[in-house]
Amino acid sequence: MRTYVKRIVLETERLRLYVTSQAEMEEIIDRQTDDELQKAYQEMLDGYLAHPEQGEWYAIWMVTRHDGVQVGDLSFKGLNEDGSVEIGYGINDEFQGQGYATEAVAAAVNWALKRAGVLRVEAETEPDNAASQRVLAKCGFVPNGIVGEEGPRYVRR
Repeated sequence: MRTYVKRIVLETERLRLYVTSQAEMEEIIDRQTDDELQKAYQEMLDGYLAHPEQGEWYAIWMVTRHDGVQVGDLSFKGLNEDGSVEIGYGINDEFQGQGYATEAVAAAVNWALKRAGVLRVEAETEPDNAASQRVLAKCGFVPNGIVGEEGPRYVRR
């Protein structure tokens, strides 16, 4: 049985972000050669299938340029009862350092904070990932003093 979640599309100056379908997520998982990413994508799909009424909070969001070239992806890790959502993101190596992560994260976070029940967006990055920390700072995130599995946690309200 297929689960269908409403298609959400965000447009920025250079990018188009959209929620993938179940079939698209399955294809992404099948193509993934990195075991860690494959596991993470499978967890997203599992959440998407378990919570179809909140699929956008579990789905993989594609990040493409307006010419259709995929530059990366992002996702939220569910909408928690305390009003928090966690965002994760990645930009393909050949497109890093061009501001795409900042543009995509800013658009997704602004969208999320306008949704009913969302009080804050959180993120976690490895301590030595200065580029990701700069993205979060540019998008208005501040450290919250908690260290998670991957490293310091940041929050934007």
